[in-house]
Amino acid sequence: MRAIGVNTWVWTSPLTDHELPALLDRIAGMGFDAVELPLENPGDLTARTVAAALDRTGLQPYVVGAMAPGRDLVAAEDAQVRATQDYLRHCLDLAAGIGATSVCGPFYAATGRVWRLSPEERAAAYAQWRENLAPVAEHATAVGVRLGIEPLNRYETSLVNTVGQALEGLAELLGSGVGLALDTYHLSIEERSSAEAVRQAGEHLVHVQVCGNDRGAPGGDQTDWPALLAALDEVGYTGPLNIESFTADNASIATAASIWRPLAPTQDDLATTGLAFLRSLTASTEGDPDA
Repeated sequence: MRAIGVNTWVWTSPLTDHELPALLDRIAGMGFDAVELPLENPGDLTARTVAAALDRTGLQPYVVGAMAPGRDLVAAEDAQVRATQDYLRHCLDLAAGIGATSVCGPFYAATGRVWRLSPEERAAAYAQWRENLAPVAEHATAVGVRLGIEPLNRYETSLVNTVGQALEGLAELLGSGVGLALDTYHLSIEERSSAEAVRQAGEHLVHVQVCGNDRGAPGGDQTDWPALLAALDEVGYTGPLNIESFTADNASIATAASIWRPLAPTQDDLATTGLAFLRSLTASTEGDPDA
């Protein structure tokens, strides 16, 4: 049965060594198989503390990065680019230290940064992106961790909104060190068909995040979940489905993700409702020989 994970942003931000042990106990107690660990700032999490909690809970780890204001690989000062590269290397080192296979996020420009681009300007921006991401990709390969580049919706970036743009922009960087991370929320806004977007990503798909089209729990929403799972099976994606949503109680993350209202009676309800739906979905799909 496909593993199900959840991002700790459902409950808190930033995640630190202090909150992590109790929160991972809580997540494992709910029945999740995997956990997404956001590293918002270098030093928030240490491999020793995280590894101990993972050993105790048995959760499968994945690391996600946060492209806060000032983290940019495109149209930025050299010092800013170097700092962003250093931050991404730190994420990769944490992942390697805790046994995570991937580090995922919108690793091109700060989330929320948008500007108009002509076709020529976009091509130049993509070339600059590849040049500045290449040293990070080399580090990913060296430590045995894959970067999963995540397209975001048009309100959070103007650079990479679709799978097609990600493939175009990354070009020759795609390979063992670099692939794509897809989030059903962004797919539902930018792609005509989420399932076709998964097929377009194909062998380059590294990681999948899921939520309802309203950013709440998956299930009972407008997403065609059976079609999405069928596409994941077609491209050979065997990784977990990871619930990514956010708490409205944290000012910085709520503003960044535009979470203006509660998406469930409680954050625990959001997680457990989503988990129950995904369990039933994957069980019914795997039991159907025609799925």
